[in-house]
Formats: sequence, structure tokens, C-alpha cells
Amino acid sequence: MYLPFNIKLTPSLWRSNATIAGCSDDRFANKVIKPSSFDKRACALRRRGDYYQTVWITMAQLLDGTGKLGWTLLKAVLRFVFMFINNCVAIPSYCLYLLVLQPLRIWHSSTFWHLEGVMFKWLLAMVSSWGWIAGYTVTEWGDDVRPISEDEAMVIVNHQSTGDVCTLMMCLQDKGMVVRKMMWLMDHVFKYTNFGLVSLIHGDFFIRQGKAHRDKQLLYLKDHLDKYYHSRDRKWIVLFPEGGFLRKRRETSQIFAKKHSLPHLTHVTLPRLGATHVILKTLSTQHENGSVANESGTPNQTGKKRKGLQWVIDVTIAYPKARPMDIQTWIFGYRSATITHVHYRMYPIKEVPVEEQALTDWLYQRFVEKEDLLAHFYDTGAFPPPEGQKQAISRQMTLDPVWLCAIQSFAFVSGFMWYSLLRHLYCGMF
Repeated sequence: MYLPFNIKLTPSLWRSNATIAGCSDDRFANKVIKPSSFDKRACALRRRGDYYQTVWITMAQLLDGTGKLGWTLLKAVLRFVFMFINNCVAIPSYCLYLLVLQPLRIWHSSTFWHLEGVMFKWLLAMVSSWGWIAGYTVTEWGDDVRPISEDEAMVIVNHQSTGDVCTLMMCLQDKGMVVRKMMWLMDHVFKYTNFGLVSLIHGDFFIRQGKAHRDKQLLYLKDHLDKYYHSRDRKWIVLFPEGGFLRKRRETSQIFAKKHSLPHLTHVTLPRLGATHVILKTLSTQHENGSVANESGTPNQTGKKRKGLQWVIDVTIAYPKARPMDIQTWIFGYRSATITHVHYRMYPIKEVPVEEQALTDWLYQRFVEKEDLLAHFYDTGAFPPPEGQKQAISRQMTLDPVWLCAIQSFAFVSGFMWYSLLRHLYCGMF
């Protein structure tokens, strides 16, 4: 019996006439035709064909996945090489320019630190460009902080990963003079990174965590602020009050909260008071009611009276699906294009208490609000609207690619210039 390969073998086809069976002999008409051994082989061949088709599809998917993996690895290697060279030309150039400008530091200190701030901003823009070219961008929510970019402010930020610093470097680039006149408070381990030397020269403070170091570190912080904050005309000071990454501190924070009947937090941890308290007391004057004043008696570089801290800016960073980005992601770019969301809320300094217990309660309340903001974001993909408004409005933060290319070009030209100059001097001496 002959049966076409593409006809499914079903009992309805077994009962067939001679025409269906491919035979004109009437002897086969109206008889039940049972599957022969040839029919069974046809079924086996069909099953084997389906198997081979599945194998080919699996192999195609595997090859496609291998190709994507290979491209990701190649891209990561190329990005690492570029950033390594970028660091090798930019950071030494920054240091050498400042070394040559040391006479200006003695003659006219304000001009020296102005130039240092400009180059510091350019270095942070280079770090921002690493994420920018990989598709890592920032969307901003809440208050617009650009109008207060020239006022003095303390910035408190939730801390999830090393990528938080890179995110801030990017989103503050378009905030006027903020980046070149800001001071960072970072964990002491950052001192040993590629950017540690730059931060030391700029005057950032590296704080060591742990009870054994806490009191001494706060004294060091106060001395550091007295010595460098006003003399270098700093405006914004950035700190992470949680004192560590969320994944490391969450369990300890929740145990502490349960023990002291404090709110149970999941997306943030309870902040530590020490550094915040020292900053407020050092950079502001205190009213009799325990709040801080708007005027400070400390002069700046030009001899004019400073206004002191005028704002506390509460910054909340949220990552899609609660997956923080770390510095490795920024360097290798192995994650697909990602939008990080940053929410701002401004508080006038006169609303911030300085007395220890009142400040503790105020700071805890800010992080309870952060918890609510993040919970809403992870549920809906957007931050809630401000009080009295029906819809939250977001703003896409942008960087000028021409400006980024110009800065990178200047860095490589500077690196080549310094290399040629030092090589010439070395050959001349030896």
C-alpha cells in the first residue's frame, strides 16, 4: 500500500477505497486497510524529521545566543580597554595641571580652586559618558533643584550599590556649578580606587565605618569641614546616611528597628545620625528653638559673608525591578540599556532641627518617606505625584554628546602632551 508522507495516519484513513489507497483494483474497495510495516516506517521517518527539526531550531538558538554572548564579551573588553586608557591619560593630566598651577594657588587661591573644580567636573563627565554610551540614562522626578544650584545644600541619598555614585555624577552634570563645587562623603575603600587620588586632591572626605572608629571619624570630619569646605568655596555636600549598601545593612537595620519599635523598612535602611549631625552643626548656625539659621559668619574665599547651608535635598535613587547597577556594569556595559530614576525633594534649612533627638526623628521620617516612594515605584514604575497634584511629571536628563566628545578629546590630547613633554625631559636628563 502507498500512503503520502504528508497525510496523517489516522483510523479514518485506514478505511479507504482503492482510489485513496492509490490502487484502481476494486478488490480493495470498501475494505479496512490496516497499517503495514511500510506505514509504520513512514511514521517513524516523520517523527525522526520532527526530531531533526527540533535539533536544528535548538542549534540555531544556541548559535544565536553564542553570538550575542561573544559580542557582549567583545564589547566588554573594548570598553575596559578604552576606560583603562581614559583613566591613564585623564587622571595624570589632572594631577600634572594642578602641579603646574601650584604658584597660582599661593598667589590667588580662589582662581586655582575654580580651575580645579572645572577639571574635576570634566573628570566626572567622563565617568558619566561611560554609562551614557552604554544606554544608561537618568529620568528625574520631584522638585527641580537647578534653581538652587548656587545655594549651599546638604544632599542625603539612599545607598544600594557602587552605581549610586556614578548615577549622581551623571544627573548632577546639568545642575550648573554644583559638580565643581561639591564635596563627597564616601566610604574609605573608595580612596584606593582609580578615582581616589582625584577625590583626595579635590578635598572629599573618606569615612571609615564601624563602632570602633565612629567617634574618631566624626572628629576628623569636623576638622575636615573647618579646613576645606569654606576655604575651597564648596556649595553642596553629598552623603549616604545609611552608612553602607542596602543588601549589607538591611537585616541589621530591621533587627534594630524591631528592638526599638521603629518602622520596618525593606527598600532602605534606618539612617545613622553622626555625619549628618556634624555637618549641620559645623556648616550652620543654630537658633534658640533648635533649628538652624540661614546666615553663617564664616567668610568665603573673596572675604564675603557666607549664607551657610540653606537646603537639605533628599535624593531617592530607584532602579528598574529593584536591580541596582554597580560600577562593574558601568565599566563593562553588559546590561541592556537601563533608565535609572532619581527623585528630589527640597527642605529649607530652617525646617531642619539640630538637636540630636529631634534630628534623629526627622531623619527617620525622611527614610520612611523614601520607603513609600520606592514601594510605589516598584509597584507602578513611577514615583507618586506631589501632594495636591494628580500626576507626577518626569524629566529626562540629557548630556550633550558634542560636549562629551570635546572633553574626551581634550583628555587624550593632554595625555599625549604630558607624555611627550616628560619623555623629552627624561631624554634630555639621561
